[in-house]
Amino acid sequence: MSISIVIADDHPLMLRGLSGYISSKGYNIIGSAEDGKTAYNLIVKLNPDIAVLDIQMPFLTGLEIAAECKKNELDTKIILITFDNEEKLYDKAIAYGVYGYILKEFAVEEIENCIEHVKRGEPYFSEEIASYLNSKIKYTNTKIMELLTKTEMKVVQSLSENKTSLQIAEDLDSSVRTVEKHRSNIIKKLKLEKSHNALTIWANTNKKLLKNA
Repeated sequence: MSISIVIADDHPLMLRGLSGYISSKGYNIIGSAEDGKTAYNLIVKLNPDIAVLDIQMPFLTGLEIAAECKKNELDTKIILITFDNEEKLYDKAIAYGVYGYILKEFAVEEIENCIEHVKRGEPYFSEEIASYLNSKIKYTNTKIMELLTKTEMKVVQSLSENKTSLQIAEDLDSSVRTVEKHRSNIIKKLKLEKSHNALTIWANTNKKLLKNA
């Protein structure tokens, strides 16, 4: 079954171009908008699997839509597209649980790969952005093992393999609540943003490091 997508951009040419490209790859675009308010209403009404949003739009920005989706516990996964590479925006995107964040100049090159990652529940940030996220806090294998307990290491390694908290709980013969407690402790120890998605993004951008730990 093809995943459903809502797409929004206040530049008509960009909207048409990206919509046409995404459709040509076999994805099902069920709605499009040229402003943030319309885009958010479409998300609420149509409940798409993914929403591809320009970060700067009239009425509501892509970030504001992401914040509303998180606050109202909507299932739609958000992908933001932007010309802006300000680091503070990446941090806000993580805090709001955004799954994808790509620069407009690479949108056509990266959007298909981004959608495929997000479809699997795996966050995707453009390489330039992922490099920034990685560089915020650098750890060696030894340092990670000193910071985290054996169980916490298993949790974060499982997250790097895109496992859910339920799957991790089953692997550890534990409860989801206990796994969430481990996740919270790991976030504190690694000094990450206090958001559920921050640890998943960190784990995915440190796969090689965790694999060798």
